[in-house]
Amino acid sequence: MNTKQQIENTIKEYGSRFKEISLYIGAHPELGNEEFLASAKLKEELDFHGFTVEASILGISTSFIATYRATKPGPTIAFLAEYDALPDLGHACGHHLICMMSVGAAVGLKSVIDEIGGEIRVYGTPAEETCGAKVPMSEAGLFDDCDVAMMVHPLYQFETSGRSLAIDAVQFEFYGKAAHAAASPHEGINALDAVIQTFNGVNAFRQHVTSDVRIHGIINHGGQAANIVPDYASAQFYVRAATRKQLNKLTQRVIQIAEGAALQTGSRLEVSNYELSYDEMLTNEELSTAFSSNLIEAGVDADLIVSGGDHGSMDLGNVSLHCPSIHPYVQVTLERHMLHTPEFRDHAMQELALDRMLLAAKTLAWTANDVITKPELLARIKEEFTRNTSAQA
Repeated sequence: MNTKQQIENTIKEYGSRFKEISLYIGAHPELGNEEFLASAKLKEELDFHGFTVEASILGISTSFIATYRATKPGPTIAFLAEYDALPDLGHACGHHLICMMSVGAAVGLKSVIDEIGGEIRVYGTPAEETCGAKVPMSEAGLFDDCDVAMMVHPLYQFETSGRSLAIDAVQFEFYGKAAHAAASPHEGINALDAVIQTFNGVNAFRQHVTSDVRIHGIINHGGQAANIVPDYASAQFYVRAATRKQLNKLTQRVIQIAEGAALQTGSRLEVSNYELSYDEMLTNEELSTAFSSNLIEAGVDADLIVSGGDHGSMDLGNVSLHCPSIHPYVQVTLERHMLHTPEFRDHAMQELALDRMLLAAKTLAWTANDVITKPELLARIKEEFTRNTSAQA
């Protein structure tokens, strides 16, 4: 029996167990950094399969790294698990599938790793939707010794690993002076006017940015009552661009707009980041091609796999600047339901989604098997990574 057949057999053997855990996490949605049930389930499962589990990485209580090192040396393979849910919507992004794709892949690969050599790591990375743990993990160098990092995301179609936008989450807080809005408005300083002027300035600025730029925000505090000049108001913006280098300039420009609004109104401005910043996704095309080839080998029609697009921003972007990474998509619903919708959430709990979860796990493990057993493939992956990161610098 070859190693790929052994991987497939192992994933089949534990398939019903993996599905049960995924359904449990899907039925018990938890917000970022509060994924105590999901984290416990995943750690328990990895421990059951002989992985050494280290919890609370970097003090993040629901994070973990599970490791299995073969007796024979070889490349280090990282599988990334996400398991946070969305407010109100629950697992409408399918993270209950993502985590078990990676856990299943790790278990499958472990069945052959002593034969082919190497090290398997499963990174439990909380809060992808907000303050993604992959950011501090990347900054701490926890991916620097990985040869590849991989994860798969569910979607309504098969897609190759594509791109994502770098993002900054910027909060503007304006401080003015309260006054009676009818009796003595001249004694007040209107903080809400500063917020409105900031939106007006940002809207004007949109005319002068490239088509890949996204700037969108909300007023999260606009005052207490209509007859009181607001002495405090705040707004939160996401600023996105194709690259971190481009984004840094754009974010500074948006901050300058807010500073101008403060000057216009006489209010005082405080600027902060209300969530962590994410870098752009740098897909490793050699690794992506290997994954797609394995997906086809697993029975997916090549014509069904479309080129990866831009699905917003993700903290895997930060990882991709530290080691070769991919983030392909696997179809889990035959209907075109978008992520972050109730319809996608419901379809992601059905049998097709669970079967495709196991398909993704097998394909991830097969791709890792290729990386380990084909030195020429790993050499091309690393060469591309060095070339692309050098160009980014």
